[in-house]
Amino acid sequence: MYHGVLGLLLLAVFVGSLVNLYVSVGDHQGVYSASLITVLTLCGFIQYWYSRAFATTVQDRAIRAEENLRHFAMTGKLFDPRLTMGQIIALRFAPDEEFLPLAKRAVEEKLSREDIKKSIKTWRADNYRA
Repeated sequence: MYHGVLGLLLLAVFVGSLVNLYVSVGDHQGVYSASLITVLTLCGFIQYWYSRAFATTVQDRAIRAEENLRHFAMTGKLFDPRLTMGQIIALRFAPDEEFLPLAKRAVEEKLSREDIKKSIKTWRADNYRA
């Protein structure tokens, strides 16, 4: 609903506001309200973009913390700082038996997110991510 419906509605309103602004250019009374609607629609797009970006950043930070705690519980050490966020996100799908060797390989071989996911033999579902 969020991405599809709200994104399409914002796009439709923005296109309509641009058409309204274009039509109102000669009309001194209507140009103010038409430009105001266009600016407000643009503000809606900015809000739409950043609200999703902020939520994704928070989810990524939570995944990093969860997987770092998982690594610490298994080894007594934090993650290797060379692991990228994409690698950590992919590692969350590895079961405990595959997690440590795969984390080590990810650092040593600089595995991509896709390579890590392909290396997982027994998939561990992430049922809590929205």
